[in-house]
Amino acid sequence: MNEPLAERVRPKTITDYISQRHLVGENGSLTQQIKRGIIPSLIFWGPPGTGKTTLANIIASESDRPFYTLSAINSGVKDVREVIDKAKQSGGLFTSKNPILFIDEIHRFSKSQQDSLLAAVEKGWVTLIGATTENPSFEVIPALLSRCQVYVLNAFGKEDLENLLNRAIKEDSFLKKKQIELKETEALLRLSGGDGRKLLNIFELVINSVDGDKILITDELVSGRVQKNTVLYDKTGEQHYDIISAFIKSIRGSDPNGAVYWLARMIEGGEDVKFIARRLLISASEDIGLANPTALVIANNAFQAVNTIGYPEARIILSQCAIYLATSPKSNASYMAINKAQQAVRETGDLSVPLPLRNAPTKLMKDLGYGSGYQYAHDYTNNFVEMEFLPEELKGTAFYEPANNAREKSIGEFLQKRWKNKYDSKT
Repeated sequence: MNEPLAERVRPKTITDYISQRHLVGENGSLTQQIKRGIIPSLIFWGPPGTGKTTLANIIASESDRPFYTLSAINSGVKDVREVIDKAKQSGGLFTSKNPILFIDEIHRFSKSQQDSLLAAVEKGWVTLIGATTENPSFEVIPALLSRCQVYVLNAFGKEDLENLLNRAIKEDSFLKKKQIELKETEALLRLSGGDGRKLLNIFELVINSVDGDKILITDELVSGRVQKNTVLYDKTGEQHYDIISAFIKSIRGSDPNGAVYWLARMIEGGEDVKFIARRLLISASEDIGLANPTALVIANNAFQAVNTIGYPEARIILSQCAIYLATSPKSNASYMAINKAQQAVRETGDLSVPLPLRNAPTKLMKDLGYGSGYQYAHDYTNNFVEMEFLPEELKGTAFYEPANNAREKSIGEFLQKRWKNKYDSKT
């Protein structure tokens, strides 16, 4: 009984695993991979308590592979190499089933620590499964990231959390001896913040605080037995995502008051200064874009500055940048343009580059027509000559449409003067 409830009811098989049906459902991508016995190196990205460690254990068990685990908090390069050596000796070099190396909180690994994994992953000595609560695009080195499949685990929904509670009541040897009725669950679910492990810990605390075997779970009971968290902001829970969402939407909605308030909530909660600055950078491009290109410059300078200065003074720079972005004219034209272009690529595949646009560094390529017919824009009036730069199959397709703001109206006029009917005014 010394084991926490969350550990005692940890699922052992895929069928017992609750939530993440997009990964482990009947047609989930991981389900299919496990069935085939082909497990690539993986990175699980999601909030705390969403079953990343559990899923790694299940994959190792159901694929019948040796399982090694490291925590990025207390493991160095030496520890990584020792585990890799053990994995190599366990048969990974001579069998089709490579050992699995699970690294919890892989985002805490330094560059040198992550570098030490590359050879093992690349040569197949181990199958790496990393777990992280941070965006791997920023926290995992590109060389390692390119060798792994990234899967997103979502915070548990209401139904998932209630299923966790009901399963614990039915399956845990200690709880089965009691008569537990879940009359109300709102307080439990709210306090958990979508974290399954936190939910079970709170539930166990409540159960242990009640004398006798007959227990009626109500919101009043939970609120009375669990000390309320007075912290305004939980940077590892649901609020982390809700408040950053409110922050960005306030900027997008041109409300500096809202932007500064949500910024203050994050600062008071100890949010990572780099996380906030990164989101400002994204907003400067996604929401403001060509309506005020200087916004991106300011956001980038703010990112550099807050990394140099840190808290508490970084709050001033973040506030300045947030207010500047909120009060800037808005345009998502660039964002929409790249979305349309990517969709066209997905639908049409790898279309051939027109011959006039091809590079022709060799005589053979020139003889084959590479670069033939290309008109050098600087040889013509206004440094412009009308020619087609899209593949023939996409000729005339519009991706970028200037938005209705002063700067992009000017861009639209420029394009119309050059291209006449190709860029019709939408404003």
